[in-house]
Amino acid sequence: MTNPTSSAHSRARAKMSTTHQGTPSGKHSVSTGGTSTEVAAEPLTSVLIDGVQVELGTLPELVDLDMPRDGIPAVVDTEPALRRCAAALAAGHGPAAVDTERASGFRYGQRAMLVQIRREGAGTWLIDPEAFPELTIIDEALRGVEWILHAASQDLPCLAGVGMWPDKLFDTELAARIAGLPRVGLGAVVESLLGFHLAKEHSAADWSTRPLPEPWLRYAALDVEVLVDLEEELLALLEDSGKLEYAAQEFQHLIDAGVPAPRVDPWRRASGSHTIRNRVQLAAVRELWYTREKLAEHRDIAPGRLIPDSAIIAAAKGMPTTVPALLALSGFHGRAAKRDAPKWLHALQSAKNSTDLPPLQVSNNTPPPPRVWAERDPQAAARFSTARNRLAELSEELTIPAENILTPDYLRRICWRPPAEFTVESISGALAELGARPWQIEKMTPLLADAFNNPDALEPKKPKHEDE
Repeated sequence: MTNPTSSAHSRARAKMSTTHQGTPSGKHSVSTGGTSTEVAAEPLTSVLIDGVQVELGTLPELVDLDMPRDGIPAVVDTEPALRRCAAALAAGHGPAAVDTERASGFRYGQRAMLVQIRREGAGTWLIDPEAFPELTIIDEALRGVEWILHAASQDLPCLAGVGMWPDKLFDTELAARIAGLPRVGLGAVVESLLGFHLAKEHSAADWSTRPLPEPWLRYAALDVEVLVDLEEELLALLEDSGKLEYAAQEFQHLIDAGVPAPRVDPWRRASGSHTIRNRVQLAAVRELWYTREKLAEHRDIAPGRLIPDSAIIAAAKGMPTTVPALLALSGFHGRAAKRDAPKWLHALQSAKNSTDLPPLQVSNNTPPPPRVWAERDPQAAARFSTARNRLAELSEELTIPAENILTPDYLRRICWRPPAEFTVESISGALAELGARPWQIEKMTPLLADAFNNPDALEPKKPKHEDE
């Protein structure tokens, strides 16, 4: 087997002396006898591919990427600039590296606050989506072009929100998982395959800030600068390990799945709501949650910055009727809680007066937690335990995380409610109905058929205390 990263690190060495004049990274100081000495941190020396440990050989010293090769682009925030950007991208060639920055924890929702795109022949563009009603002109410029994203499931929903959706996709994070890399964050993959250190200190910044500071723009431009080279190396790894088709099916699935539908009764996901045992109190959680959502959306602020979930649960359990009693509860502190106290009290009163009290439990077809299966359905528990153990073995054999071979929810569902007959055909059909991809069905069907027909015996239930 050829060394999977030799070409990557050869190019990295070339870039050290050409396009990126960065500084060496990956060192730490060690004090010996009063003298401080710099010692290089140990690099990744091997990677497990298709069950074979492949040595990476001598790696080049990591180089800090601290400046985009074309400099820091100006932010596109006017219609003429947006038209120039679209024309340049349409005239470019090859795939387009795409990324977004959000203001999670600061602003309401998960909308994009900056869209970064780089394409050969077009350069890097930083677009302020807040300055435009939509970015369909950019979407049209990239029709038929492959988009390269890292962890696409995080960026695709907010790109859809500005009118952008790919026709073709390559997800470097998902590719790294399928290739069997031990760490799949963008910085880690760039270090192991390209030999660069990519700073990530601005990832949690408030990207709604205007104007955006220059160091943030530099960070944003560098994020898309590495993606094309990263795709090339990941493609080589996937091809060498026979997993290229697996990845292609996963990328197409992301495109076909589209944006997830809104949750039903999203207020039920408030942290701590499972501790509510009274329907009036549960109605209070609902009313407080929706009141907070409306206020947060109106003020364009993250809901948790008004009051946390813990405050909603405390108010629902305490049902205070006065402002002092409300503000004495945990979580009701700061100007927002005090200013909006009458609104919170109104929500509580609405819950008390409601004739539409929510049920404590919502019926659905979701299997119960596996921890209770042994008591409710020992056969299902045996199927699940056996299938899970054999999936773990398959995961080690393929060097693909188990959750990428089969979605954990799919595994629970088919084990809890299997087809009437445990045949290859019926199990294959059940997996397809759940949404498993062809490569997953091919790998999992014989495994599940054997696990269902020949389940291992359940381990005896352990006593609560060791001395029992």
